[in-house]
Amino acid sequence: MIMVCGTITNKMAPVLKRLYDQMPDPKYVVAVGGCAVSGGPFKKSYHVVNGVDKILPVDVYIPGCPPRPEAFYYGMMQLQRKVKIEKFFGGVNRKEPKPDSDE
Repeated sequence: MIMVCGTITNKMAPVLKRLYDQMPDPKYVVAVGGCAVSGGPFKKSYHVVNGVDKILPVDVYIPGCPPRPEAFYYGMMQLQRKVKIEKFFGGVNRKEPKPDSDE
């Protein structure tokens, strides 16, 4: 699991993407705070990425600047629910590439 907290700059984006690619499966991404979700007050700046979802597939968004404890707790409960559902259904709810059949 990666928790992205704070502003993501264009210089950090390739490093964050490489880190995500090197993670073992299952991969989960949580965007915490206004800066990670949408760029926050810096979104009109030329060097800030307007949300981490432009780089990584985000599973849970936790809004707020700073996020309230209730919002953070609710986001963690949503992630727990998502993990439980994927464990029960075997990854059906995840966007995965379909395997090629060699028949």
